[in-house]
Amino acid sequence: MPLKLDAPVTVIFGYDAHKSVVKPLIIKWDGRQYKIIKIGFHHTYREGRTLFHVFSVASNTAFFRLILNTDNLFWRLTEVEGD
Repeated sequence: MPLKLDAPVTVIFGYDAHKSVVKPLIIKWDGRQYKIIKIGFHHTYREGRTLFHVFSVASNTAFFRLILNTDNLFWRLTEVEGD
């Protein structure tokens, strides 16, 4: 069962200009580092004027849901399952 939370998280994020692709590459959370091997779903939503990007991603051992606040560029981890 997924663990729901709202925690700050460090995300290494990459952009490929030739493919016009952006994606999380590495998550650093709870003293551990997770290499992202798959991006399952990405969508956006607004709260007032703030745009949020939501990424569902997986490492070899866990699933994560990440939210990027585009006003302050802060990342939050809202769900984790596994590991």
